[in-house]
Amino acid sequence: MTSRALSEYRYEKLTWPEINDAVELGKVCVIPCGAVEQHGHHLPLDVDLICPTEIARGAGREITARMLVLPTVSYGYTGHVMDFPGTINNDFEHFIHHVLDITKSLAYHGFKKIVLLNGHGSNMPNLDLVARRTNLETDAECVLTAWWSLLTVDKTFLPRWRQSKFPGGCAHACELETSLYLYLDGDNVRKDLIKNGVISFNEDNSPFQWVDLFASGPVSMATWTSSFSEEGVLGEPELATAEKGRQAYEEAVNQLAQFISWFKDRPKDVRRCHHDRPPTIPMPWGQCSHRDDVNPRRE
Repeated sequence: MTSRALSEYRYEKLTWPEINDAVELGKVCVIPCGAVEQHGHHLPLDVDLICPTEIARGAGREITARMLVLPTVSYGYTGHVMDFPGTINNDFEHFIHHVLDITKSLAYHGFKKIVLLNGHGSNMPNLDLVARRTNLETDAECVLTAWWSLLTVDKTFLPRWRQSKFPGGCAHACELETSLYLYLDGDNVRKDLIKNGVISFNEDNSPFQWVDLFASGPVSMATWTSSFSEEGVLGEPELATAEKGRQAYEEAVNQLAQFISWFKDRPKDVRRCHHDRPPTIPMPWGQCSHRDDVNPRRE
């Protein structure tokens, strides 16, 4: 086995024989998923690309021998934001099939552990379907997380880190995203244009409908962003600092690395069939039939 597969975390920098070595090592594949989308007057369109990509790469540098970072899926589901110039929408079906083609390709080559690391909130329901379908239609295991969710693993982190109001202070182009971008690429933040923005339906103080990156009300109504935000800023970026961004980056990288180290060698859960008689046709969806790798019901 070549040492390159051990010492390289960037998927695209390997050759095909080195990919075989990476498969033998049981490396976990991380796919950053983002979007090209408006983030107010002060942040560039690539926020949802830079954040998950750099966190994935940070973890890759820490545990190179255990993971690979794939090229970022750059266009996401953003149709609701098209009133703001610059946003690029990827139809939800195209997006799902695009990412699913990637996970199925990885499974075909022999990678059995896949992480979808999301950077754009509205990708989440679509990526959930990708992960579910990957698990049902291949012999790989695929999990989904958003990079900001990694900040909730240590229950003490956010309470000591966050200064913005809840709910709504951290939502979009907010305290969190602006802080992280200030740390990762501060020269491209238009610092003189940083200004807090409100989520109009949050101001109703309804117990039913409200939103934040870290929670939401029991009722959800996804509609045009321009209908509840004047300038595309949802939260309090005026509280953002590069130091806060460093702390959030290091916490997310640390938690992602810890998860991958645990996930890599976790035994796969065993599927069991509970039919008294084996089905007479193949599963209408999924990778295997009743006879392939399913433990039959036993008396």
